[in-house]
Amino acid sequence: MTTFAEKLTRKVEVLQNPSLLGLDPNLSYIPGHLLDQAGQAGKQGADQVAAAFLAFNKAILQELQDLIGVVKFQSACYEQYGPAGLNCLRESIGYAKSLGYLTILDAKRNDIGSTASAYARASLAASPLPEDQSSSQTYAALDADAVTLNAYLGIDGIKPFLDACQALGKGIFILVRTSNPSAGDLQDLDLADGRKVYEAMADLVAQWGEDLDAGQKFSSVGAVVGATWPDQARHLRARMPRQIFLIPGYGAQGASAHDALAGLSEGRGGIVNASRSLMLAWQKEGTQGQDFAQATRRAALKMREDLLSAL
Repeated sequence: MTTFAEKLTRKVEVLQNPSLLGLDPNLSYIPGHLLDQAGQAGKQGADQVAAAFLAFNKAILQELQDLIGVVKFQSACYEQYGPAGLNCLRESIGYAKSLGYLTILDAKRNDIGSTASAYARASLAASPLPEDQSSSQTYAALDADAVTLNAYLGIDGIKPFLDACQALGKGIFILVRTSNPSAGDLQDLDLADGRKVYEAMADLVAQWGEDLDAGQKFSSVGAVVGATWPDQARHLRARMPRQIFLIPGYGAQGASAHDALAGLSEGRGGIVNASRSLMLAWQKEGTQGQDFAQATRRAALKMREDLLSAL
Protein backbone atom coordinates (compact mmCIF):
# COMPACT_ATOMS: atom_id res chain seq x y z
CA MET A 1 0.00 0.00 0.00
CA THR A 2 1.30 3.43 -0.96
CA THR A 3 1.47 5.74 2.02
CA PHE A 4 0.02 9.25 2.15
CA ALA A 5 3.52 10.69 2.52
CA GLU A 6 4.65 8.90 -0.64
CA LYS A 7 1.62 10.10 -2.59
CA LEU A 8 2.07 13.70 -1.47
CA THR A 9 5.80 13.77 -2.13
CA ARG A 10 5.24 12.32 -5.60
CA LYS A 11 2.56 14.90 -6.41
CA VAL A 12 4.85 17.77 -5.51
CA GLU A 13 7.76 16.31 -7.48
CA VAL A 14 5.75 15.48 -10.62
CA LEU A 15 4.10 18.91 -10.77
CA GLN A 16 7.22 20.72 -9.53
CA ASN A 17 4.98 22.75 -7.24
CA PRO A 18 4.78 22.72 -3.41
CA SER A 19 1.57 24.80 -3.47
CA LEU A 20 -1.51 23.72 -1.54
CA LEU A 21 -4.87 25.05 -2.76
CA GLY A 22 -7.18 26.05 0.07
CA LEU A 23 -10.88 26.02 -0.85
CA ASP A 24 -12.30 27.76 2.20
CA PRO A 25 -15.25 29.70 0.73
CA ASN A 26 -17.39 32.37 2.29
CA LEU A 27 -20.36 34.10 0.71
CA SER A 28 -18.42 37.28 -0.10
CA TYR A 29 -15.87 35.24 -2.09
CA ILE A 30 -18.40 33.93 -4.61
CA PRO A 31 -19.04 35.74 -7.92
CA GLY A 32 -22.62 36.94 -8.20
CA HIS A 33 -23.39 35.01 -11.36
CA LEU A 34 -22.88 31.69 -9.56
CA LEU A 35 -25.43 32.67 -6.91
CA ASP A 36 -27.80 33.82 -9.65
CA GLN A 37 -27.45 30.51 -11.48
CA ALA A 38 -28.20 28.57 -8.29
CA GLY A 39 -31.26 30.74 -7.67
CA GLN A 40 -32.51 30.24 -11.21
CA ALA A 41 -32.19 26.49 -10.68
CA GLY A 42 -34.67 26.77 -7.81
CA LYS A 43 -32.21 26.85 -4.91
CA GLN A 44 -32.90 29.14 -1.97
CA GLY A 45 -31.21 30.05 1.31
CA ALA A 46 -28.48 27.67 2.46
CA ASP A 47 -29.11 25.39 -0.54
CA GLN A 48 -28.42 28.30 -2.90
CA VAL A 49 -25.15 29.17 -1.17
CA ALA A 50 -24.01 25.54 -1.08
CA ALA A 51 -24.78 25.11 -4.78
CA ALA A 52 -22.75 28.23 -5.59
CA PHE A 53 -19.89 26.99 -3.40
CA LEU A 54 -19.87 23.69 -5.28
CA ALA A 55 -19.85 25.36 -8.69
CA PHE A 56 -17.06 27.66 -7.53
CA ASN A 57 -14.99 24.74 -6.22
CA LYS A 58 -15.48 22.57 -9.29
CA ALA A 59 -14.46 25.32 -11.71
CA ILE A 60 -11.28 26.10 -9.78
CA LEU A 61 -10.41 22.42 -9.38
CA GLN A 62 -10.82 21.88 -13.12
CA GLU A 63 -8.65 24.89 -13.89
CA LEU A 64 -5.76 23.92 -11.60
CA GLN A 65 -5.62 20.12 -11.92
CA ASP A 66 -2.44 20.24 -14.03
CA LEU A 67 -0.80 22.80 -11.74
CA ILE A 68 -1.53 21.92 -8.09
CA GLY A 69 -1.83 18.41 -6.69
CA VAL A 70 -3.18 18.92 -3.16
CA VAL A 71 -6.33 20.74 -2.00
CA LYS A 72 -7.47 21.62 1.53
CA PHE A 73 -11.10 22.15 2.55
CA GLN A 74 -11.82 24.16 5.71
CA SER A 75 -14.69 22.24 7.27
CA ALA A 76 -16.19 25.22 9.15
CA CYS A 77 -16.82 27.14 5.93
CA TYR A 78 -19.17 24.36 4.85
CA GLU A 79 -20.58 23.41 8.26
CA GLN A 80 -21.96 26.92 8.75
CA TYR A 81 -24.60 26.11 6.10
CA GLY A 82 -25.77 22.93 7.79
CA PRO A 83 -26.70 19.81 5.80
CA ALA A 84 -26.47 21.66 2.48
CA GLY A 85 -22.96 22.84 3.28
CA LEU A 86 -21.87 19.39 4.46
CA ASN A 87 -23.20 17.82 1.27
CA CYS A 88 -21.22 20.42 -0.68
CA LEU A 89 -18.10 19.51 1.29
CA ARG A 90 -18.59 15.81 0.60
CA GLU A 91 -19.20 16.40 -3.10
CA SER A 92 -16.23 18.77 -3.35
CA ILE A 93 -13.86 16.24 -1.78
CA GLY A 94 -15.16 13.49 -4.04
CA TYR A 95 -14.85 15.67 -7.14
CA ALA A 96 -11.30 16.69 -6.24
CA LYS A 97 -10.32 13.05 -5.79
CA SER A 98 -11.87 12.15 -9.15
CA LEU A 99 -9.54 14.71 -10.77
CA GLY A 100 -6.50 13.21 -9.06
CA TYR A 101 -6.02 15.67 -6.21
CA LEU A 102 -4.96 14.62 -2.74
CA THR A 103 -7.49 16.03 -0.27
CA ILE A 104 -7.02 17.43 3.22
CA LEU A 105 -9.93 18.08 5.57
CA ASP A 106 -8.98 21.10 7.67
CA ALA A 107 -11.07 20.37 10.77
CA LYS A 108 -8.48 20.49 13.60
CA ARG A 109 -10.27 17.69 15.45
CA ASN A 110 -9.49 17.28 19.16
CA ASP A 111 -11.15 14.71 21.41
CA ILE A 112 -10.54 11.33 23.03
CA GLY A 113 -11.87 7.78 23.20
CA SER A 114 -14.95 6.83 21.23
CA THR A 115 -15.44 10.44 20.09
CA ALA A 116 -11.97 10.58 18.54
CA SER A 117 -12.65 7.24 16.87
CA ALA A 118 -15.90 8.62 15.43
CA TYR A 119 -14.07 11.72 14.14
CA ALA A 120 -11.47 9.48 12.49
CA ARG A 121 -14.16 7.43 10.79
CA ALA A 122 -16.03 10.55 9.69
CA SER A 123 -13.01 12.24 8.16
CA LEU A 124 -10.76 9.43 6.91
CA ALA A 125 -12.42 6.03 7.13
CA ALA A 126 -15.95 4.58 7.25
CA SER A 127 -18.64 3.97 9.85
CA PRO A 128 -20.60 0.74 10.36
CA LEU A 129 -24.17 0.29 9.17
CA PRO A 130 -26.65 -2.47 10.07
CA GLU A 131 -25.62 -5.80 8.63
CA ASP A 132 -27.37 -6.88 5.47
CA GLN A 133 -27.71 -10.65 5.88
CA SER A 134 -24.12 -11.93 6.17
CA SER A 135 -22.28 -8.93 4.70
CA SER A 136 -21.14 -5.94 6.76
CA GLN A 137 -22.03 -2.50 5.40
CA THR A 138 -20.13 0.75 5.99
CA TYR A 139 -20.61 4.41 5.14
CA ALA A 140 -17.75 6.75 4.23
CA ALA A 141 -18.90 10.25 5.16
CA LEU A 142 -16.03 12.33 3.74
CA ASP A 143 -13.16 9.93 2.95
CA ALA A 144 -10.48 12.64 2.79
CA ASP A 145 -6.87 11.63 2.30
CA ALA A 146 -5.71 13.54 5.39
CA VAL A 147 -7.05 15.66 8.24
CA THR A 148 -5.68 18.38 10.51
CA LEU A 149 -5.66 17.70 14.25
CA ASN A 150 -5.21 19.56 17.53
CA ALA A 151 -3.21 17.27 19.83
CA TYR A 152 -3.66 19.16 23.11
CA LEU A 153 -5.25 16.05 24.67
CA GLY A 154 -2.22 13.90 23.85
CA ILE A 155 -2.03 10.45 22.29
CA ASP A 156 -5.59 9.60 23.43
CA GLY A 157 -6.88 11.93 20.75
CA ILE A 158 -4.39 10.91 18.08
CA LYS A 159 -4.34 7.09 18.25
CA PRO A 160 -7.56 6.48 16.25
CA PHE A 161 -6.19 8.63 13.44
CA LEU A 162 -2.84 6.85 13.52
CA ASP A 163 -4.74 3.59 13.10
CA ALA A 164 -6.48 4.97 10.01
CA CYS A 165 -3.13 6.09 8.60
CA GLN A 166 -1.70 2.61 9.13
CA ALA A 167 -4.68 0.68 7.77
CA LEU A 168 -5.79 2.93 4.90
CA GLY A 169 -2.74 4.90 3.80
CA LYS A 170 -4.14 8.18 5.12
CA GLY A 171 -2.32 11.15 6.65
CA ILE A 172 -2.63 13.64 9.50
CA PHE A 173 -1.24 17.11 10.14
CA ILE A 174 -0.94 18.10 13.80
CA LEU A 175 -0.85 21.73 14.95
CA VAL A 176 2.65 22.57 16.20
CA ARG A 177 3.43 26.24 15.48
CA THR A 178 0.45 28.07 14.06
CA SER A 179 0.54 31.24 11.96
CA ASN A 180 -1.92 33.42 13.89
CA PRO A 181 -0.63 36.51 15.77
CA SER A 182 -1.64 35.26 19.24
CA ALA A 183 -0.06 31.82 18.79
CA GLY A 184 2.69 32.69 21.24
CA ASP A 185 0.25 33.26 24.11
CA LEU A 186 0.34 29.52 24.74
CA GLN A 187 2.82 28.02 22.31
CA ASP A 188 5.77 30.12 23.52
CA LEU A 189 5.30 29.41 27.23
CA ASP A 190 8.33 27.93 29.00
CA LEU A 191 8.13 24.43 30.47
CA ALA A 192 10.01 23.22 33.53
CA ASP A 193 12.45 21.23 31.36
CA GLY A 194 13.46 24.35 29.41
CA ARG A 195 11.44 23.65 26.28
CA LYS A 196 8.70 25.83 24.85
CA VAL A 197 5.21 24.36 24.56
CA TYR A 198 5.50 24.21 20.76
CA GLU A 199 8.83 22.39 21.08
CA ALA A 200 7.26 19.78 23.35
CA MET A 201 4.45 19.31 20.83
CA ALA A 202 7.00 18.94 18.03
CA ASP A 203 8.81 16.24 19.99
CA LEU A 204 5.54 14.36 20.49
CA VAL A 205 4.66 14.61 16.80
CA ALA A 206 8.08 13.26 15.83
CA GLN A 207 7.61 10.41 18.31
CA TRP A 208 4.10 9.55 17.09
CA GLY A 209 5.30 9.49 13.49
CA GLU A 210 8.41 7.46 14.16
CA ASP A 211 6.90 4.03 13.54
CA LEU A 212 4.54 5.04 10.74
CA ASP A 213 6.11 4.56 7.31
CA ALA A 214 9.34 3.38 8.97
CA GLY A 215 12.36 3.43 6.71
CA GLN A 216 10.97 6.20 4.49
CA LYS A 217 12.26 9.75 4.39
CA PHE A 218 8.91 11.25 5.39
CA SER A 219 6.15 10.08 7.70
CA SER A 220 2.40 10.35 7.08
CA VAL A 221 2.22 12.11 10.46
CA GLY A 222 2.80 15.72 9.41
CA ALA A 223 2.91 19.04 11.25
CA VAL A 224 1.26 22.43 10.80
CA VAL A 225 4.06 25.02 11.00
CA GLY A 226 3.19 28.61 10.11
CA ALA A 227 5.13 30.57 7.51
CA THR A 228 4.98 33.62 9.77
CA TRP A 229 7.59 32.07 12.08
CA PRO A 230 10.53 31.15 9.78
CA ASP A 231 13.18 31.01 12.52
CA GLN A 232 11.05 28.60 14.54
CA ALA A 233 10.34 26.57 11.38
CA ARG A 234 14.07 26.03 10.81
CA HIS A 235 14.44 25.01 14.44
CA LEU A 236 11.46 22.67 14.22
CA ARG A 237 12.85 20.91 11.16
CA ALA A 238 15.74 19.70 13.31
CA ARG A 239 13.26 18.37 15.88
CA MET A 240 10.97 16.83 13.25
CA PRO A 241 13.20 15.60 10.41
CA ARG A 242 10.58 13.19 8.98
CA GLN A 243 7.49 15.37 9.21
CA ILE A 244 5.91 16.98 6.16
CA PHE A 245 5.04 20.56 7.07
CA LEU A 246 1.67 22.02 6.14
CA ILE A 247 2.55 25.70 5.95
CA PRO A 248 -0.16 28.36 6.35
CA GLY A 249 0.51 32.10 6.41
CA TYR A 250 1.78 32.70 2.87
CA GLY A 251 0.08 35.42 0.86
CA ALA A 252 -2.89 37.00 2.62
CA GLN A 253 -1.29 36.61 6.07
CA GLY A 254 1.88 38.35 4.93
CA ALA A 255 4.59 35.67 4.87
CA SER A 256 6.97 35.62 1.91
CA ALA A 257 7.99 32.59 -0.14
CA HIS A 258 11.36 32.53 1.67
CA ASP A 259 9.52 32.55 5.00
CA ALA A 260 7.21 29.75 3.90
CA LEU A 261 10.04 27.50 2.76
CA ALA A 262 12.31 28.07 5.75
CA GLY A 263 11.48 24.71 7.33
CA LEU A 264 11.96 22.50 4.29
CA SER A 265 14.60 19.78 4.18
CA GLU A 266 16.78 20.20 1.08
CA GLY A 267 13.80 21.77 -0.66
CA ARG A 268 11.43 18.94 0.29
CA GLY A 269 9.01 18.08 3.03
CA GLY A 270 6.47 20.89 2.88
CA ILE A 271 3.33 22.18 1.18
CA VAL A 272 2.51 25.89 1.24
CA ASN A 273 -1.14 26.79 1.65
CA ALA A 274 -2.85 29.65 -0.15
CA SER A 275 -6.57 30.18 0.24
CA ARG A 276 -7.78 33.78 -0.01
CA SER A 277 -4.92 34.86 -2.28
CA LEU A 278 -6.08 32.28 -4.83
CA MET A 279 -9.85 32.25 -4.31
CA LEU A 280 -10.09 36.06 -4.34
CA ALA A 281 -7.78 36.64 -7.30
CA TRP A 282 -10.77 37.71 -9.41
CA GLN A 283 -11.58 40.48 -6.93
CA LYS A 284 -8.00 41.72 -6.90
CA GLU A 285 -8.12 41.98 -10.69
CA GLY A 286 -11.20 44.18 -10.39
CA THR A 287 -13.48 42.01 -12.51
CA GLN A 288 -17.08 40.87 -12.04
CA GLY A 289 -15.92 37.31 -11.62
CA GLN A 290 -16.97 35.75 -14.93
CA ASP A 291 -13.40 34.45 -15.32
CA PHE A 292 -12.79 33.74 -11.62
CA ALA A 293 -11.24 30.32 -12.27
CA GLN A 294 -8.81 31.74 -14.82
CA ALA A 295 -7.90 34.52 -12.38
CA THR A 296 -7.17 31.85 -9.76
CA ARG A 297 -4.95 30.07 -12.26
CA ARG A 298 -3.00 33.25 -12.97
CA ALA A 299 -2.47 33.75 -9.25
CA ALA A 300 -1.46 30.10 -8.81
CA LEU A 301 1.12 30.39 -11.58
CA LYS A 302 2.61 33.45 -9.88
CA MET A 303 2.67 31.57 -6.58
CA ARG A 304 4.47 28.61 -8.13
CA GLU A 305 7.03 30.92 -9.73
CA ASP A 306 7.52 32.71 -6.39
CA LEU A 307 8.05 29.45 -4.47
CA LEU A 308 10.35 27.90 -7.06
CA SER A 309 12.45 31.06 -7.20
CA ALA A 310 12.80 30.95 -3.42
CA LEU A 311 13.78 27.28 -3.54
